[in-house]
Amino acid sequence: MTDVRNLLAALDTFDGHWQPHRVASLNDADVKVVKVLGEFVWHTHPETDELFLVLDGELTIDLRDGGAERAIVLGPHDLFVVPRGVEHRPRAAGEAAAVRVAPQGPGAAGGAGGRRRWGRR
Repeated sequence: MTDVRNLLAALDTFDGHWQPHRVASLNDADVKVVKVLGEFVWHTHPETDELFLVLDGELTIDLRDGGAERAIVLGPHDLFVVPRGVEHRPRAAGEAAAVRVAPQGPGAAGGAGGRRRWGRR
């Protein structure tokens, strides 16, 4: 890709939640915009970190690490990297929009089953 991409314009091209849309690729990672609402499944990424950058709304990332749980609350323009191997669950009480950077490949939530999986676009 050699064109400039506007993230807000990319978000305007779809309505679904938990269905990231790729806007760029960087080395072996995809840069995707996603709309979120409700809870995703608890999952881990054993081999990679995962980056979230909130564009609009509020996104909470619940973490379980070493037996402890904590919630990271992100607002517009906040960025957080979930370290590899840390169990986490993104959630949003109201609609939020974010950028997600993760390795290219299937959109499965770290192999997690359950009712939600990252969509693939």
